[in-house]
Amino acid sequence: MSSTSAVVVCNSLLKVYDSPVGRVQAVRGVDLEIERGTTTAVVGPSGSGKSSLLRMLAALDKPTAGTVAIDGVDLIAAKPRMRARLRRHLITHVYQRPAHNLLSHLTAAQQLTRLHSPASALNADEALQALGIASRRDHLPEQMSGGEKQRLALGRALVAGHRVVIADEPTSTLDSANAESVLDAVVMLADHGVAVILATHDARVLPRMDQIVTLRDGAIASITAGGTEAAMIDHSGRLQLPPEIRDRFPDKRVILDWDETTQTLQVRRP
Repeated sequence: MSSTSAVVVCNSLLKVYDSPVGRVQAVRGVDLEIERGTTTAVVGPSGSGKSSLLRMLAALDKPTAGTVAIDGVDLIAAKPRMRARLRRHLITHVYQRPAHNLLSHLTAAQQLTRLHSPASALNADEALQALGIASRRDHLPEQMSGGEKQRLALGRALVAGHRVVIADEPTSTLDSANAESVLDAVVMLADHGVAVILATHDARVLPRMDQIVTLRDGAIASITAGGTEAAMIDHSGRLQLPPEIRDRFPDKRVILDWDETTQTLQVRRP
């Protein structure tokens, strides 16, 4: 059962690609809920499925199996034209390279004004002020720093009334000062009730996140929140052991014992 405050809910997500060497499972049985007004980092080594998962959450790609719902709307069941329309009304997508997120011929204010929705609590000038770039109101993207452009790209959610921001490595090309300013904007969006989900390899991001979702081999290995890392059990009962524990079982077999008194799970060799 989904939490009433969950704005993103995905169940048993599977994404399979055909490649020259055969079929590849990029995402395997992912179950995930994202709460309103929270920040989530999706991490994992290259090839772990981060980009594939984000593309499905952003309704840019359909899963091979499973479901994705944004704000209670099943995006997978919708036809392509309706899915594109829903995406425009619900999701702000932020790409890695700042220049890819904005229209080069529009000023900062115009970028936001064109997206303004009656559902938004802020107009363009209020959003620019909240983002700390009010002084760039009449500047074109080429006149702005990378950090300013990424903040402006994130700010589109404020004026469009979007529920979710999905960002792919939004700080990877930025220096420390600009990266911090972008993370300030991410936290500010969450304070306005937006759920921000970003894939990252940038260690500077993690301390600012409410939760960290770690992917390994296309599946969720763990979710860290409040300093506690919890391994995840999917709908099929599969549990990913951390590498440092898994490596202690070279024959890939374990015995699991549940201690009712201490409420702990013991993992031991057969």
